[in-house]
Amino acid sequence: MLNKTSFRSLGTAAVLAVAAGAAQAHPGHGADGLLDGLTHPFMGVDHLLAMVAVGLWSVAALPQGRRVAGPVVFIAMLLAGALAACAGVALPRVETGVAASVVMLGVLMLAAGRLPAGLGLGLVAAAALLHGFAHGSELVAGQSFAAYATGFMVGSALLHAVGLGAGAWLQTLRTGAWRAVAGLIGASGLLMLVARI
Repeated sequence: MLNKTSFRSLGTAAVLAVAAGAAQAHPGHGADGLLDGLTHPFMGVDHLLAMVAVGLWSVAALPQGRRVAGPVVFIAMLLAGALAACAGVALPRVETGVAASVVMLGVLMLAAGRLPAGLGLGLVAAAALLHGFAHGSELVAGQSFAAYATGFMVGSALLHAVGLGAGAWLQTLRTGAWRAVAGLIGASGLLMLVARI
């Protein structure tokens, strides 16, 4: 079972990882295929935390038979955001929005069960649009959108599955563990947000 020292060590490691990766989230590298799409959600701390947080929130906020609704909504809107970016839709300060979405998902985790599920799914959808836009804006011109999109949707689904599994495990622990993980995700997003403003 995780104790205070374990959470403190986990928190320190997370802060260091976020600080190291905050400045190199997306700009400067293009994506051009299935493999880039598959690895992209794992390479940016913001994407990784958001995908896992959606799975975690789904476990706490949705009935057991509907827990996949969070990941399904996220992946559908992720694709919509990527298509919008590839179609040339302009969206200012996407990276700031992506970091803010991580903060929001941490808060959503803390509020799980106290907010209507529909509102939570709407916030998940909004976060997904931003993440999808960030993904889509990185596709190299002339490369296959279908291959790249398939990759980032599969990669995202894998991270959602990690979140669903971790959420089920966290529910067997004391509520303090849940709050600590939610706080860590939110604080990591806040650190990224400050770095991008």
